Amino acid sequence: MISIEVAAWLLWQGERVRILVVEDEKPLADAIVRGLRREGMAVDVAYDGESGQEKASITRYDVLVLDRDLPGMSGDELCSRLVSSGELTRVLMLTASGAVEDRVAGLSLGADDYLAKPFAFAELIARVRALGRRATPAQPPLLTALELALDSARRTVHRGDGEVELTRKEFGVLEVLLSAGGAVVSSEELLERVWDENADPFTTTVRVTMMTLRKKLGEPSIIETVVGSGYRVPSASRAEHARD
Repeated sequence: MISIEVAAWLLWQGERVRILVVEDEKPLADAIVRGLRREGMAVDVAYDGESGQEKASITRYDVLVLDRDLPGMSGDELCSRLVSSGELTRVLMLTASGAVEDRVAGLSLGADDYLAKPFAFAELIARVRALGRRATPAQPPLLTALELALDSARRTVHRGDGEVELTRKEFGVLEVLLSAGGAVVSSEELLERVWDENADPFTTTVRVTMMTLRKKLGEPSIIETVVGSGYRVPSASRAEHARD
């Protein structure tokens, strides 16, 4: 029996995954994307197999929600190509048929899970989260550095004895920085892990979010800018070394 805190952490871990939805029925695809985004997930969409393959070759997705019956490049072919490439992406295959032989065929192609249409959206969310936990290395529920403590289960941040209220994006940025263990994280990586493909890489989205995050965390600033490389939250050992 797991605690409520651990269960909440597992759900939050699922929300951090990057997802690609490949579905040729545009209204259904858009509905899936909207629903997953409401759950706090970063979601991209493709309406045919070729576009899906192109996006999967550029971005490392944790979960691929894939319609099996796509025109042109079928979902079967896309799944096979993805599996043969050695990618760690988990595949949830969607199909209009729930027959046993169809489920077996889909799983035999390398899919990790199978969901027949029509489906309950709550079940889709649960399956995506479960696959996301298998695709993404788990982080400890409590991340700390210097005076900061980020609790992924309760979704709280404290600096010293004071709690800091953050937006979802600010929380996501800080979580990625703390998870890096003092290593530098580029703006591009932050954009990819916290936002989705709708975020313009040439905008100031990351910089503006970083400014508001630093302001909320207070002085002295804990987040360092490494010119030409990105940002980092130094570990306690790095900070001690810098003071010596």
